[in-house]
Amino acid sequence: MGPHGEAFAVEVKSSPTTRTEIASPSPPHDAAKDVPGRTAATWTVEVRELGSPGAGLLVIEEGCRSGSRAIRRARAIRRQIRLDGRLKRSSIGDTVMVRLRRTAVFVTIVAIVAALVVVGGGYWLATSGARQDSARAATTTSVAPSPVIPAALPSFYRVPDKLPAARPGTLLKAQRVAAPALHGTAYRVMYTSRSIQNRTVAVTGIIVVPNRPAPTAGYPMVTWAHGTSGMADTCAPSLHPLWSTPPFENGVLDRGLEITATDYQGEGTPGLLPYLAGVSAARNAIDIVRAARHLAAAHASRSYVVWGYSEGGQAAMFALNIASSYAPELHLVADVAGGVPSQFDRLYAELRASRDGFFLLMMAAGLNAAYGDKAAPLDEFVTPAGMALIPQLENRCLVDPDVARLLHDRYADTTRANPSTIPAWRKVFMANDPENFATRSQAPLLIVQGGSDNLILPASARALATHECGLDPNVELWVYARQSHSWALVASADDTIHWIADRFVGAANPGSDAPATPRDVQRTRCARS
Repeated sequence: MGPHGEAFAVEVKSSPTTRTEIASPSPPHDAAKDVPGRTAATWTVEVRELGSPGAGLLVIEEGCRSGSRAIRRARAIRRQIRLDGRLKRSSIGDTVMVRLRRTAVFVTIVAIVAALVVVGGGYWLATSGARQDSARAATTTSVAPSPVIPAALPSFYRVPDKLPAARPGTLLKAQRVAAPALHGTAYRVMYTSRSIQNRTVAVTGIIVVPNRPAPTAGYPMVTWAHGTSGMADTCAPSLHPLWSTPPFENGVLDRGLEITATDYQGEGTPGLLPYLAGVSAARNAIDIVRAARHLAAAHASRSYVVWGYSEGGQAAMFALNIASSYAPELHLVADVAGGVPSQFDRLYAELRASRDGFFLLMMAAGLNAAYGDKAAPLDEFVTPAGMALIPQLENRCLVDPDVARLLHDRYADTTRANPSTIPAWRKVFMANDPENFATRSQAPLLIVQGGSDNLILPASARALATHECGLDPNVELWVYARQSHSWALVASADDTIHWIADRFVGAANPGSDAPATPRDVQRTRCARS
């Protein structure tokens, strides 16, 4: 089902020597909504295959090619198409001609996702299936290939025996990596950051430099904080650049914005990921901006925006909170936080009653890794059965083939009580709950939420926005109707990129950057006195 419930049949023909285009009798979304009577549009597309060879699961990236000034701000969108039939391998990565035509047949796709986790530019799927109400093709909304988890990390991830006693953001090593689908040059990097206990740690990530000349002051920076991928070293998104970057990353790069994307401490480097330790992830996201400024080829400026979702949404909130004190030499222009875990006491109860209780074990192990046994004693919070499962967190990613069964069936009952009733854990949880911030924000804040999110409830996002408005009125909340926790990132991504770009050029917030599909988005601003 498309963004507005419209169905499209799809024809794909291999044409390696022809520019990739979609010829559509009418735009497949609202990009041309400001052009009365418009009946035709031409669309560029990028096609790549998802999943196993020949599966016919595609990503199509569209961009309006019309020269009309009335749609000069038309958003690019991505649409994943499952074709009725197998796709020829020869056409993958080549130019293809794709024609979308409206179909009178109502087509529905039901994604049956056993383990779907927001990561980098899209989603990692452990297993998925689809049911169609007709034999025609239909659209779904995931955008990144299922990764293959390596048995061991490449040698690049080997951390030096002794880390330099240097300031956070020191570049330890960099390696150019192939990323032909990106409109930029990608570098895998290792850099220094600070742990919760203020120890120097090595962290890995990706930097993508746009394919256009750098401004005199350097490229403005977008630092991406990814969602949950797992807690093991081999879950590091930087193992593949397309796992690392935000959705619609080429839309970011084409605006002349450079992308940095941290793996976080413990993913790709020694130790367990300090999962949902907000200050740790925020430091990692800020320090990779510093590292980019040490990479000569990056031409990075001092101005940056933090954009994060889910686990990364919490990281983005904490980056907003600490940016001025932690990195005063940089300029935080704006902050975007989506699907943010907050109100931890209520979140505990909701997760405990759901099939997502395994996140609680991840939180317990991650916060213990960050704070240590004295401040976060595992045996007070985790059951013996849970304690026995913690070693598996260091060896599993959320895309392992049996991850859904493992997580739902074995990790569901691993905690003793709500941490708000355990003094030591109450203190730790409060320290990592963005609803407990008490200082004024230093930059505009956009909170993004799925209206049908059953993991982070819309009421939680509204409560967080209300709290933030009490500190600073420069806050907006966008709630995307009928979007789940996972799909809300895709639905909001292009609107978010436009909002970010407006912040870099100094546009007022709120300004003219309303979401492209206002009927599907509830937009709330702080009440101003």
